[in-house]
Amino acid sequence: MALQPDYRYQTGAPGWGRTTTADAAAVDAGLRAYMLRVYNWMASGLLLTGIVALAVVNVPAIQELFYAAARTPSGRIVMQPTILFWVAALSPLAFILVMSFGINRMSKTTVQALFWAFCVCMGASLSNLAFRYTGASIATTFFITAAMYAAVSLYGYTTKADLTRMGSLMMMGLIGIIIAGLVNMFVGSSALQFAISVIGVVVFTGLTAYDTQRIKADYLEFAYAEGTDEAGKRSVMDALGLYLNFINLFQMLLQLVGVRTNQE
Repeated sequence: MALQPDYRYQTGAPGWGRTTTADAAAVDAGLRAYMLRVYNWMASGLLLTGIVALAVVNVPAIQELFYAAARTPSGRIVMQPTILFWVAALSPLAFILVMSFGINRMSKTTVQALFWAFCVCMGASLSNLAFRYTGASIATTFFITAAMYAAVSLYGYTTKADLTRMGSLMMMGLIGIIIAGLVNMFVGSSALQFAISVIGVVVFTGLTAYDTQRIKADYLEFAYAEGTDEAGKRSVMDALGLYLNFINLFQMLLQLVGVRTNQE
């Protein structure tokens, strides 16, 4: 791909950032503020997801809405998902489609409300991990994921390399993972599941770096004006992309290193 000259910080260049060092400093300050807002949205969404998951697992009145106790032939008690759980598990896809295709018609408040609702549903759907893995392994994997994510996202923000081609490859890998996952629902191969998890870690690590660079590049290109609906909506959508990378990376790592309970 041919590289295009960057005119943003050059004196006399056309566009929004064209004259002085002060202009460049203002753009850099705006970029840092925007990225901070994106990460705040992402972190807040993860926090809400975690709170909802804990509530579903630990509050009996809420747990009964999403799980029903059942006894296996061997006499063990296991938690079976209810219809409401499956509604919560499938609804995030609907939220993503609505937000992606309807963002231009929605207000900033609507986009933010949908983001919070999305995080609540994700928390309910991820609560099943507590019945499949030990609490200690979930916590350990979460911190491993957070450390990896922070390092890779920092790389994506600071690197001068163009990650566009890598992003395209990662998207192809994501499509492959989805297809392989659907196939494995019928095959039930542990070897295939292991391969999906390993490739998934690579894919979502790469997507994290790529998305971080893309968010930075989009801001520098479009320079969302502070306080506008456009800036507010874009920050939420950018946070959603980073949030999804984190959640998927966490689940892939948990499948690799998580310690399973006796309910599996």
